[in-house]
Amino acid sequence: MQLEINVIDAFTDTVFKGNSAAVIITDSWLADDLMQSIAFENNLSETAFLVLDESDGKDIYHIRWFSPLTEIAFCGHATLASAFVLFKKNPNLAFIKFSADAVGILTIVQTDAGKIQMDFPNTKPEKVDNIPDSLLAGVSIAPVEVYKNTQAYFVIYNSESDVLNVERDNEQLKQLAPLDVVVTCQAKSAEFKDYDFVSRYFWPANGGDEDPVTGSVHTGLAPLWAERLNKNELVAYQASNRGGVLDCVVAKDRVLVSGNAVQYLTGFITVEE
Repeated sequence: MQLEINVIDAFTDTVFKGNSAAVIITDSWLADDLMQSIAFENNLSETAFLVLDESDGKDIYHIRWFSPLTEIAFCGHATLASAFVLFKKNPNLAFIKFSADAVGILTIVQTDAGKIQMDFPNTKPEKVDNIPDSLLAGVSIAPVEVYKNTQAYFVIYNSESDVLNVERDNEQLKQLAPLDVVVTCQAKSAEFKDYDFVSRYFWPANGGDEDPVTGSVHTGLAPLWAERLNKNELVAYQASNRGGVLDCVVAKDRVLVSGNAVQYLTGFITVEE
């Protein structure tokens, strides 16, 4: 069986930047173990699988995301990559609707600026008073504050240098599973003058060492910083080696996350049915 595969660099307009995701569209679901094997073979942060549901006259794509290690409940950059592929295949589409168990129906549009905008649930984190020992031992710089939602612990620092220079102990951070860890601070220096906040995302329990750009965690980061900075429109920079830019709008119980994407690869993979 041959399957078309597209690899897209998301949250960037430059190849080799942002975060790469593979997108595979099928008529029906492949077996779970086959999807996991494909994601493992791809060795990208995520591989997204899409199946079109045309029932009731509503064209909705069911979407599932797999890291090399496990199925992921919610992935932003692979959603962006999937929408990029569909808009490219169907230039006349006004919007796309995705359906996923963990986040419900997601509506995706293209903005006047040419970016792809995703409508996600607001997952604002809550402050943690009793910080887990594994978290304190897992980061080399002590947190100023820690927050938590259903995806990750949010470690607050005072400066960009702390975010950029913090080192992690993966074995300690794995003890926090199923939660991952994001470190973040307000953007204050001239180097980051175009942004409101910066972050890095560590996920040894679910996918790898450090994720290049993580759309999903910005549904928690954006409302956290919106409250602190008293503004609902924010520009974020994820400061991995590849880097990525995310435009965020906090609108009550929703967070709109927008970004660019660029095609890296299109081709076919051959697997046994």
